[in-house]
Amino acid sequence: MLPVLVYPSQEAKEFFVKVTRRQVDADPEVERRVQEILKRVRDEGDAALVDFTKRFDAPDFSESLLTVSAEEIDRAYGAVDPVLLADIRRARDNIAAFHRRQLQGSWFDTFDGGVFLGQMTRPVSSAGVYVPGGKGGETPLVSTVLMTAVPADIAGVRDIAMVTPPCRDGSVNPYLLVAAREAGVTRIHRAGSAWAIAALAFGTPRIKPVDVIVGPGNIYVATAKRMVYGRVGIDSLAGPSEVVVVADGEADPDFVAADLLSQAEHDPLSSAVCITPDQDLIERLPEALARQLEKLPRRETAREALSRFGAVVKTVSLEEAVHVANLLAPEHLELLVAKPWDLLPRVKHAGAVFLGAYSPEAVGDYFAGPNHVLPTSGTARFASALGVETFLKKTSVVSYNKEAFEKDADAVIRLAGLEKLDAHARSVSIRKEKLGRSS
Repeated sequence: MLPVLVYPSQEAKEFFVKVTRRQVDADPEVERRVQEILKRVRDEGDAALVDFTKRFDAPDFSESLLTVSAEEIDRAYGAVDPVLLADIRRARDNIAAFHRRQLQGSWFDTFDGGVFLGQMTRPVSSAGVYVPGGKGGETPLVSTVLMTAVPADIAGVRDIAMVTPPCRDGSVNPYLLVAAREAGVTRIHRAGSAWAIAALAFGTPRIKPVDVIVGPGNIYVATAKRMVYGRVGIDSLAGPSEVVVVADGEADPDFVAADLLSQAEHDPLSSAVCITPDQDLIERLPEALARQLEKLPRRETAREALSRFGAVVKTVSLEEAVHVANLLAPEHLELLVAKPWDLLPRVKHAGAVFLGAYSPEAVGDYFAGPNHVLPTSGTARFASALGVETFLKKTSVVSYNKEAFEKDADAVIRLAGLEKLDAHARSVSIRKEKLGRSS
């Protein structure tokens, strides 16, 4: 089921390239369609949103349904399991506790010679979170709501808009509505795909525009986010999910198999890789995978993902295994070894790291607290998880007194002259001349 590749063979290196480049390439036809969608929403506003929603989501949709009412959210609480509501609240609290540690304050300091500098940290005024519908609303992605909205709320964003495609009957799954309120969302709109991104970016009569758009989605959502970037900020252009499991001889093959499958079931483009120096684990893993795969409702999706982007990579040591993991720079990295903390300092590139037998990636997806919106397709080499900083911006503050200005004026004039920016130089020299006349 999974090919066994020996590092550093050419076959292994080619597989690494295939995994890190499996991001869906720009499709000219998709780009053309998204451009048309963006233009229609920009030109026609709510009428375009209603038309797209009627064609693709809810046939009887109307403009009055674009915004979810507070009464509908109130009623949703009566439709959810109280135990699951408690779970949602506990997960929210864990996510909030983790993300509060990311808050950054403003700072101000006096430098030598009368120079006062600082940096103000402020939240954006508004943010939009995109939440996929999940099989027409049958599988509410409450974790996505929590992971995108809670950090915005912690950052201090006052206007948090959630957009999600409606079910066929025009409703929104009650679990999504409840999770949104619990996470701090201030308004919810029924809109999906590229037209929802367009509404958040450009605004319509019923949907106010936002400053930052975050959240996962299909190729239409990703393409739309890319196209509106610059008008608004975005979190990332996420690709298919992935996991790398570094395992030793003490790793339970059933645990390794389960964790590989937990990512493979997402999407046929998902990647699941085990890296190990242990031959016994390599020999036992296929049986564990086959046995668990047959029990999965999404087994065909998982099977295709494993066949296309799954592998076992054999290394000479655990240290080399971590080196190989760094080459892949995975979204999720599990250290399923006896002494994971000994290997952690060697990890250079990963979206999130999970240590030990009882820290499966799934606890991070739903409950532990760190964000599950992570860099994919090797972008963990330079990118980070979605966090509070996604919703913060920094403003520099500069204050010179007269003495400090006089000390630095000539240097500024010379540098501006070097760049042939005479007006820059003049803005300093005119002050210097007036100071000279007044002294």
